[in-house]
Amino acid sequence: MIFSILINLVNRLGFFIVIAYLLSRSRPFKNLILKNEVSLKDKMVLSAIFGAFGIMGTYLGIPIYGAIANSRAVGVIIGGLLGGPMVGILSGFIAGFHRWAIDIGGFTAVACSVSTFTEATIAGFIHRKLKHGRVEWPVAFLIGVALELLQMVIILIIAKPFNAALELVRVIWFPMTAVNAAGIAIFILIVDNIFKEQERAGAYQAQLALDIASETLPYLKRGMNELSAYKTVKIIYEKADFDAVAITDDHQILAHIGAGEDHHRSGHEVLTEATRRALATGECQVASSRAEIECPDESCPLKSAVIVPLKEGENVIGSLKLYKSRENSISSVDVKLAEGLGQLFSTQLELGRAEYQSRLLARAELKALQSQINPHFLFNALNTIISVLRKDPARARELLIYLGDFFRKNLSIGLEMVPLEQELEHVKAYLAIEQARFGDRLKAVFEIQAGVNIMVPPLILQPLVENAIKHGLLPKKSGGTVQIAARSVENGVEISVTDDGVGMEKGMAEEVLSRSACRDKIGLYNVNGRLESLYGSKSRLAIFSMPGMGTEVKFFIPAQKAGRNDGGIYSAAGR
Repeated sequence: MIFSILINLVNRLGFFIVIAYLLSRSRPFKNLILKNEVSLKDKMVLSAIFGAFGIMGTYLGIPIYGAIANSRAVGVIIGGLLGGPMVGILSGFIAGFHRWAIDIGGFTAVACSVSTFTEATIAGFIHRKLKHGRVEWPVAFLIGVALELLQMVIILIIAKPFNAALELVRVIWFPMTAVNAAGIAIFILIVDNIFKEQERAGAYQAQLALDIASETLPYLKRGMNELSAYKTVKIIYEKADFDAVAITDDHQILAHIGAGEDHHRSGHEVLTEATRRALATGECQVASSRAEIECPDESCPLKSAVIVPLKEGENVIGSLKLYKSRENSISSVDVKLAEGLGQLFSTQLELGRAEYQSRLLARAELKALQSQINPHFLFNALNTIISVLRKDPARARELLIYLGDFFRKNLSIGLEMVPLEQELEHVKAYLAIEQARFGDRLKAVFEIQAGVNIMVPPLILQPLVENAIKHGLLPKKSGGTVQIAARSVENGVEISVTDDGVGMEKGMAEEVLSRSACRDKIGLYNVNGRLESLYGSKSRLAIFSMPGMGTEVKFFIPAQKAGRNDGGIYSAAGR
């Protein structure tokens, strides 16, 4: 008889498991299971579902000795393990009350009602020791065994007469314990598959978010406007499974693609109350119905949405909105994707702002270089030209042309790269004025490798040449020579400015690039900073100097920033 009960219970459990599997495939059930925070309404729904499983287990039972061998406990124990104490208590009460209220099962009705409620309640409190209902199937099996054995004890204690209860337990304890514990383990495996599906979907969505962020970076780093928003929205709409995608600033729609674009138009004020809440609170908003979205257009096809704020620092500057055309269709994975994109886009916007501020700083530093050059150099140049004018008007005219050329190039300098040739012309104009001023004490030599054709930052050489003249050659009574060289090296181009002047101590050479150590050499500090910001530490200024032996200052421009052809060396003496 025990074997016969066992086989019959297995057959009925199979039907039970099929129903459970079909339920696990439904999106509403998945959403309930996967929620991080389960509302009171959700708990009531879960209680009804698992209570119904318990009732079904009663009707699928096998009459035996005036009682029923059944799988009622499977549903309510699972309800407690997955939903917690409230779900366990309610589902246990539903199934237990039904078992007591209907006129089947004879003398064990009260005992089975109490045991059902007790098992479900204990399972609910076990949930608190679990991570959101995550339990390995072997553990679930052992929990099922323990709780089913507890049911047998309750039957022996409550059911009367005791002899009948004892005989019933002797026959049913093994089939019910084994089959129901196995059913609980199988149900846990089914639920665990839901979690694994979510993890796989989450991994895919994470990769999708990174792909989208990679493609949108070139647009969002320029700031948030209608063009960058449209490009971003289009990329998301093409890559992700949403019926509409939109981006707003803090008060109007910047771009909207997909369903509802006939009235959700760029340039219009934000339409939905859900978006206004996201902008006002700075928190993600999930709308599960058209009523929650609160679009004033009654024909709007958008019926669920997730809306995340976009921020620069702590300030909300806009929102990203992902819509679907079915109610209750925003899953937890969709929310994670939206939040991930919102964080990535916010970071991109902040980086764009930082880059913009960096450009402003670079412009300010460049202006600092220009303001440093202009007054001193202008006064000295004018005094030199006035002196030359008395003796050699033609030479003075030539120097005025050089001076005009120098200031024209200096004042027209922006932040774009310039050809090395243009930078050299700027240096030559500067040197022509200085050579007129200092005469034979100052010589200049250019050694530029033939075929080197690179783009360099503007005003990158003149400060180095000026420093070589002012601090290297002029303190030397006999003056000297400054050499400007450029040559191809491995992976790039090396440019150097060398003088044979007074040189400096090793410690001074190490400190000269510090702003505090060279308040009168701000040009070197700024040139070094600009090179490092453009090319990295490998391009910072390298200074080699010894007292009485002169100084060499050189820097490296990597190949990706330089166009070059190998060729011979040509030398030319500067004027």
